[in-house]
Amino acid sequence: MAVRVILVGGFLGAGKTTLLRQAGRRLMSRGLKVAMVTNDQAADLVDTETLRREGFGVEEVSGGCFCCRFRDLADAGARLFERHAPDVLLCEPVGSCTDLAATVLRPLAHFLKDRYTIAPYTVLVDPERLAGLLEPGPHHPFSEKVRYIFSKQLEEADTIALNKSDALPAPERSALHDRLGQLFPSAQVRAFSALNGDGLDAWLDEMLSERPSARQAIHVDYDVYAEGEAELGWLNAAVRLHATEERAWKPVCLDLLRALKDAFAASGAEVAHVKLSLTAPGHALIGNLTSNRGTPFLLVQGTSEEPSRKALLILNARVHMAPAELEGAVRDVLTRASTSGLSVATERLECFSPGRPVPQHRLPLPEACTVGAENPCQILRDVFKPKRGPTQGDRP
Repeated sequence: MAVRVILVGGFLGAGKTTLLRQAGRRLMSRGLKVAMVTNDQAADLVDTETLRREGFGVEEVSGGCFCCRFRDLADAGARLFERHAPDVLLCEPVGSCTDLAATVLRPLAHFLKDRYTIAPYTVLVDPERLAGLLEPGPHHPFSEKVRYIFSKQLEEADTIALNKSDALPAPERSALHDRLGQLFPSAQVRAFSALNGDGLDAWLDEMLSERPSARQAIHVDYDVYAEGEAELGWLNAAVRLHATEERAWKPVCLDLLRALKDAFAASGAEVAHVKLSLTAPGHALIGNLTSNRGTPFLLVQGTSEEPSRKALLILNARVHMAPAELEGAVRDVLTRASTSGLSVATERLECFSPGRPVPQHRLPLPEACTVGAENPCQILRDVFKPKRGPTQGDRP
């Protein structure tokens, strides 16, 4: 029997990993076997360890997005197929990637049609991020080119999922839902909470249905796309923490996230997403910060929160600033955290901006309704249209 592939895209901080964790549990409760593939531009990915600790079979594709590492994605799927024989394969692409229907889903369906069937492509949206991008104003924290990526993600979705609906007042949730439906009439619009599971079963029913997938044919200016990605600094680090006395690690994680938030805000740099995973004996802490205005949020994995002296910290930061500045800010925060009673030793740290996306395959869909400049979606023309440089080619 063919494996069902559910690819969940969306901008950094939308809640994709939380959704995969909840979806995996619910699919298993239906008697289905589940495996997952995570994706990042570099190794030491918080998401991979988070999902593995939940007991899922997980492979990680690193060093580039799924589209640029299509062979690695296919190989990862083959390994999971051999080891776990999944019924469903949940895949989480890099949060700054777009054009995934043409470069990932349609190639999977074409080249590996005997192994996979493809679910409708879901793009997850954070309502706070969405509201800010719909009404950008003169001092929006992200540039037009970064917003272009966000818009293209929505434009190619078969399903747009408004996440974190439990945090929204009903009138605001309804207004955002209706606005998305007006702007992207070809997409199914849903609202749910990946954290508490409200509305998730109906979405899973859709993902397992026979509804067509990857049906939006979009135009992507790869010059603008590449320039938008290059404006984001990307940092992955592994850090050893050692305390002179046993201590609880929750306050340490929260203090680190607050210090990072303050450092980025002081530099005028918008947080796209900061994640940390702290592993200590008996438990792990997962921390998230999704904007300069957000509040650090922690989840606990495991059965024990006993104090201890040693911990391993994995840090992923995606911030709208130059890599050298990002690395300097993070190292300064880690140095200040190394106070009396706590030593901080950085084992690995990699900081860069993503390179130009060069998909290994790009399969168009000529018969689909192409969404573009002639489409009545004013958001794409009036809000997200970037100022192009001298080169305007579309380079798949």
